[in-house]
Amino acid sequence: MSGTQQLREVAEVSPPASVAEGLRLGSDERVVVRRRVMLVDDQPVELTDSYYPSQIARGTALAESRKIRGGAVTLLAELGYRLERVQEDVSARPATSDEQQLLALADGEWVLVLVRLARSLEGRPVEMSIMTMTAADRHLRYQVTP
Repeated sequence: MSGTQQLREVAEVSPPASVAEGLRLGSDERVVVRRRVMLVDDQPVELTDSYYPSQIARGTALAESRKIRGGAVTLLAELGYRLERVQEDVSARPATSDEQQLLALADGEWVLVLVRLARSLEGRPVEMSIMTMTAADRHLRYQVTP
């Protein structure tokens, strides 16, 4: 199996309420969003929208419409935001019509939604990602160190 991603959009936007709350942003603060489709063997399996406070992302590769060498976590560390803690929340629900189209799902199929909030060593929320995954053949495994 081979995996890749397609970048759908990079934009500076007003965040959805849940993202603003998770990133602890004021009502007038904006975020940079990176929207991607994850593919396995050229088949769409996940939609990932990653949000970064504009204060952190503006003027960096996070705000550019291209892949980030080494990934966002590496870039955040280079910017002084090494990740220390990640919180994830997983739920399941029927796919929306947009998700059905982007993920090539039939009517009535369900998706898993994983919301990941990453904090820096200082406890500052620096990235919130919403991953909407096909539920078929999906397996999630976690290892937690207390």
